[in-house]
Amino acid sequence: MDANGDVLDVLVQPRRNAKAAKRFLTRPIARFGKPRVVVTDELRSYIKPIRTVAPEADHRPHKGLKNRIKGSHRPTRKREKDMGRLKSIRQTQRFLAAHDQINAMFRPRRYRLSTVSYRHARSDAFDLWHGYALEMTA
Repeated sequence: MDANGDVLDVLVQPRRNAKAAKRFLTRPIARFGKPRVVVTDELRSYIKPIRTVAPEADHRPHKGLKNRIKGSHRPTRKREKDMGRLKSIRQTQRFLAAHDQINAMFRPRRYRLSTVSYRHARSDAFDLWHGYALEMTA
């Protein structure tokens, strides 16, 4: 997640070890560049991969700072519950890769926009989605 609250990447992995952390960090860093700050939970296995992949980044292992990240998972968890759980890691990865992008498009940050701007953003999102749907059916 970046400073604006946008989800940059999602990677579902069976373990939370150093190898998994390095695998996850390489994709967003290659795509978006080196981070200034990396916030994680207090799992000790994250320390070494962050130092090797982003040595100049300030690593903040803190229980409370990751609440923003946990909050971004709420729509995903709600959708997962409605679907009746996800059956495999592959299905989960495919779902999450699409869900975060679609969720960001249809849920603009209400607290940053005026009422008129919010309505225009939602209208634009539905127009864009309608165009995608027509393109896929044609």
